[in-house]
Amino acid sequence: MELKGVRVLVTGAGGFIGSHLCEQLVEEGCRVNAFVRYKSDGSHGWLDKSPFKSEMGIFAGDVVDSDCVKKAMSGCEIVFNLAALIGIPYSYEAPRSYVRTNIEGTLNVLNAARELGLKRIIQTSTSEVYGTPETVPITETHPLKAQSPYSATKIAADKLCDSFYNSFELPVTVLRPFNTYGPRQSMRAVLPVILTQLLSGTGKIKLGALEPRRDMTFVTDTANGFIKAAKSDKAIGKTVQLGTGRDISIGELARLAMDITGIKAEIVCEDQRLRPQGSEVERLLSKPDLAHEMLGWEAATGLEKGVSLTTEWLKQNMEKYNPNMYSV
Repeated sequence: MELKGVRVLVTGAGGFIGSHLCEQLVEEGCRVNAFVRYKSDGSHGWLDKSPFKSEMGIFAGDVVDSDCVKKAMSGCEIVFNLAALIGIPYSYEAPRSYVRTNIEGTLNVLNAARELGLKRIIQTSTSEVYGTPETVPITETHPLKAQSPYSATKIAADKLCDSFYNSFELPVTVLRPFNTYGPRQSMRAVLPVILTQLLSGTGKIKLGALEPRRDMTFVTDTANGFIKAAKSDKAIGKTVQLGTGRDISIGELARLAMDITGIKAEIVCEDQRLRPQGSEVERLLSKPDLAHEMLGWEAATGLEKGVSLTTEWLKQNMEKYNPNMYSV
């Protein structure tokens, strides 16, 4: 499926991955509608600073409002559903809000897509749905294990997508990114936490557990995977991982960041940053073969280059971050 001239909707468009995806879709020649969370001050997240904003249609609303979702999707051929609550620690505090946004919001998108006859639905999953894996590298057929309320809601959303494909032949693809990082990421993710503490000169990097290992994928590569998925008929009805096939521990990532920035600091493990016992996912390592086969996709940005690019961006945007605050 060619995307040039196609009208698409991106939910969660003002967020980290969503804003990058919107920009790449504009460059692809799409007619982009960006669905952002309504805010009384009229802000549109990261799209406010995007050089492509004038080339997008902005729709402010809430994915939990079914009427709002259907209105935003009307006239579109493809929807990329990235709207979600993603912070794992906050899901311990407010699990019902995750159910509403991640499960009910996805249901609203699927129902509207079915009623409107959309050609493609690309749903965003997460590698957190696997929990601590039984075997590595992880394939798409690995069992799912909810080790946090967040991951439980994402599993439910994935299964809703499967059910709409099986029951109604809705042309949906579930994409399962591993740990995406890069410019614009919030302090709820580990790399901005590490880099902002280094760049602010605190002399310490305060983290949670240092041993868990993660498969880190640069944000422009992840966004490119979404576009390739929308073009691929092979991916309809499938779940496909987006990862690099390489993992690194949190402690090793902190030391890599010190090497790249040239700034040394003490790594400190803080109790408040630790997940509850049984909730920490110890290792996430993808096997990206299916993405190669079905999408013709592979990560193009090595970790060292990606961390360097993220560091340079953060140096220019430190005023947007508070390295002394633990964000849930």
